[in-house]
Amino acid sequence: MPEQYVATDKRTGLEVAVTGEFPPHHDDRIRIARTCTLFTRLLATILSNTSESDRREQFVAIETQLEVAEALIRGDLAEVQRLLQQTMERMGLGPDELDEVARRILKEFGEDGPPDLGNIGDLRPDSPLPPLDDIDIDLPPDDGSGKGDDTPLDDRL
Repeated sequence: MPEQYVATDKRTGLEVAVTGEFPPHHDDRIRIARTCTLFTRLLATILSNTSESDRREQFVAIETQLEVAEALIRGDLAEVQRLLQQTMERMGLGPDELDEVARRILKEFGEDGPPDLGNIGDLRPDSPLPPLDDIDIDLPPDDGSGKGDDTPLDDRL
């Protein structure tokens, strides 16, 4: 039986539901809930923009970023390259302009590239995630199978 996560943005009332078969592992379920929550917040933020043209640009930017993320996760580097090239062209950066940018980077940083930023912000994959206070999310109830947990999301993080 399909399960469902519903995230609601408190500021706007926008709801996003994700329905499907979810993995039983607790951490996977937390990530599904957080991703749904973040997507809801993102959509609510874009939709709250009063400028139609800005809204359209923001949607195109997010669509492209999500497409790049999905291609990276699949390991399709040719698609990543195509999407990035398409984005650069949309920004008015053709091959000549990109070559000039590359020359400037090499001139500024040398063949070794920019300095290693290392632990910028000390972000690690196992770092706790900040609470998402402006989003309400409904999780499937815990039926004892490990596939659901009715503990509030922020309490589990």
